[in-house]
Amino acid sequence: MSRFQQIFGNYEWEAVKSKINTVTLSDVHKSLGKKKKTVDDFLNLISPVASQELEYMAGITKNSTQKRFGKVIQLYAPLYLSNECQNICTYCGFSLDNKLKRKTLSDSELMLEAMALKAMGINHLLLVSGEANTTVGINYFLNAMHLLKPYFSNISIEVQPLSEEEYYLLHKAGVHSVLVYQETYHKEVYKQYHPKGKKSNFTFRLDTPDRIGKAGIHKMGLGVLLGLEDWRVDSFFNVLHIDYLQKEYWKSRFSVSFPRLRPAEGIIEPNFIMEDRDLLQLICAYRIWNEDIGISISTRENEIFRNHIISLGATTMSAGSKTNPGGYVVDPKSLEQFETSDERSMNEIRQVIKAAGYDPVMKDWDAVYNNTSI
Repeated sequence: MSRFQQIFGNYEWEAVKSKINTVTLSDVHKSLGKKKKTVDDFLNLISPVASQELEYMAGITKNSTQKRFGKVIQLYAPLYLSNECQNICTYCGFSLDNKLKRKTLSDSELMLEAMALKAMGINHLLLVSGEANTTVGINYFLNAMHLLKPYFSNISIEVQPLSEEEYYLLHKAGVHSVLVYQETYHKEVYKQYHPKGKKSNFTFRLDTPDRIGKAGIHKMGLGVLLGLEDWRVDSFFNVLHIDYLQKEYWKSRFSVSFPRLRPAEGIIEPNFIMEDRDLLQLICAYRIWNEDIGISISTRENEIFRNHIISLGATTMSAGSKTNPGGYVVDPKSLEQFETSDERSMNEIRQVIKAAGYDPVMKDWDAVYNNTSI
């Protein structure tokens, strides 16, 4: 049993939920007044009663983000490699039981997609794939890195959980960061959402960030799929996980994403509805809890929300996203993983960021700040 499994085992879902719902306004004020925040302070800040202090929390979030990251937003775009998947997941368009056209990019198709993004000014790619180890596995990813690395300063991946050795190979190949989502930390219902495939193994997925950290990957991205279960409880467990990882793998950096369940072929309706105000409270809680954590906002969110979040905690945003393999130029009609909400182009998003008084950054600003080459 891993160390985090032991920590995780000390908490019960319903007990955490009860604790969140019994937080008082006095508890919230105490947490806001503390210089160094703990996971318990985060719990207080995501409580229903804490929403009464949302305007004050937003002010702290804005100032903290500017102090740590400056007035810059790093831009990236996802490049979907394949929609083949061996899992059945009730919320995903790529699910094995969706009997629709599957596609995996060939080398030439991959480069056509990549050069289309390069023409938009993109230097930060996120490679995304369904979880199909037999067709889109470590050899495919290493080959993609070999092809793409000469053209992009920053390449991240969001693929199936891999072994420590495989993550090490990707690290040596130049992968900057790995994103992996537990989807939900509610172990008792996890199997209902993942009835078939390797992803149904809750603990194997839970231990994935440990394997990423041991492999020496520079940055990890975590999150939960907002809409599956109670967002407050799931987010507490996500912070519990990040808190452990930061102490265990202190050389790595960390970011968090906030994917809300979006329409896709054959998926379930959200089990829990999360309003924009709730999402803003959650983002503020993350930033107040941890000034160093990156906050990424994808095109799942609508234009109005994304416009406002530029000055309220975001550090990274996607733009012009296509969520299907070949979606930019090769095969625009292939199966999407989910529908995007903000469909504005990269140039439009850049102009919105500039109008807000921020600088859109198309390269790896971590390296710039550290005075290292890109």
